[in-house]
Amino acid sequence: MLEEKILNDYKAAMKAKDALATSVLSFLRAEMINTAIAKKKKQLDDPEVVSVIRKQIKARQDAILQFEKGNRQDLAQKEASEIELLKKYLPAEITPEEIKKMIEEAVIACAASGIKDMGRVMKELGSKVAGRADGKLLSDLVRERLSKTT
Repeated sequence: MLEEKILNDYKAAMKAKDALATSVLSFLRAEMINTAIAKKKKQLDDPEVVSVIRKQIKARQDAILQFEKGNRQDLAQKEASEIELLKKYLPAEITPEEIKKMIEEAVIACAASGIKDMGRVMKELGSKVAGRADGKLLSDLVRERLSKTT
């Protein structure tokens, strides 16, 4: 399980005195524990862990934008290296070409005829892409494809 891998990597980072990895993984573990408590579970399953990691990455991306606005490149660089560390725990991303192919299949399966069917297409794609593609990219590509239909 992904949660166990993160715990083992956290222990290894502590032994190696890797301050960055220790800090990031400690915070990630705390978020996973909080999420498990909120869901009244003892442990999270892998898709839930991926969701927590994605939230962490999104928060760091937002922080990078703020640090760059404030002209703090040192802090922006630190956040970027934390993102790279977190990305190691995500499943392999699907390429935009593969996503477009899946969108075409979903449009055909749903018999989507325009932008009004976006919800049905997104629901159809949800389980296929879960955790392997950026949600914003996915919705943008679906919107683009359905706009062509009208």
